[in-house]
Amino acid sequence: MKNIYIIAIVALSMFTDLQAQQDPHYTQYMYNMSVINPAYAGSKEGISGGVLYRKQWVEIEDAPTTGTFFLHSPVEKNVGLGLSVISDKIGPVEENNFYGDFSYTLNLGGEHRLAFGLKAGLTMHKIDFNSISSTLPDLGDDVFGQGNPNETFFNLGTGLFYYTNKYYVAFSMPNMLKSNYLDFDGRQYGTEVLHYFLTGGYVFDLNPNLKFKPFAMVKSSVNAPLSFDISTNFMIYDKLELGATYRLEDSFGAMVNFAITPSLRVGYAYDHIISDLNVATPASHEVMILFDINFSKKVSQSPRYF
Repeated sequence: MKNIYIIAIVALSMFTDLQAQQDPHYTQYMYNMSVINPAYAGSKEGISGGVLYRKQWVEIEDAPTTGTFFLHSPVEKNVGLGLSVISDKIGPVEENNFYGDFSYTLNLGGEHRLAFGLKAGLTMHKIDFNSISSTLPDLGDDVFGQGNPNETFFNLGTGLFYYTNKYYVAFSMPNMLKSNYLDFDGRQYGTEVLHYFLTGGYVFDLNPNLKFKPFAMVKSSVNAPLSFDISTNFMIYDKLELGATYRLEDSFGAMVNFAITPSLRVGYAYDHIISDLNVATPASHEVMILFDINFSKKVSQSPRYF
């Protein structure tokens, strides 16, 4: 469940000894929470799902692209189930992830809920050295003579999700097991390490037709820099959302989404790069489609804005 920048960078820069890499960035993370936190699965009534596509660092050839599909639903009074499929690609490196989610929710009284989640699944990872062999210098070893790596790894994740109808605080570790994607003569490249996500959000009613929705996320992993996101959205008539976002020392941007129907929403996010990469790329783009399916008309859906 990550962009494997390291292996591509390692392969293209004479295998510099880099170790850990962050999971994929999502600017609209507040709308696909089950991907990073299994405890979110089943927190909404009916079946909820979505599709998200991110094109990172436009104008850089073979820059990261991420496609995500997720689906989750309550299946019993306190139990939720979900699944997610994530396809991640950068240059010669491709990774596909298939994960299932389980959650159990405790009623703490009134609107207050605390959910515990477990995530389990497979990561399928491969590198096509043939596609870059002509651009690589002579490294003086047989690292490319071992063929194109094609590995499958099992992984586990967990999470907590405390929420009401108006706010939430969550903590998760979606990939808890360490894996090495390329091991040559004791040298390991593209090492997967434990990642931490701390997220939160609140919905303020400014007036009957206008809501203010601030969100924040802190993401970190071993030997990788801290990533901090803060976003603010304004929801107008429960249909249109307009907002801004800032990622610490990386980018700032804008978000918009619109409810075509009460059960179907489309969104777009633009990130303007302010890190050192801005000399090569101006921006990243992200689009999403969200949907809800409610089979029973006897159930009155609770107002939920995240």
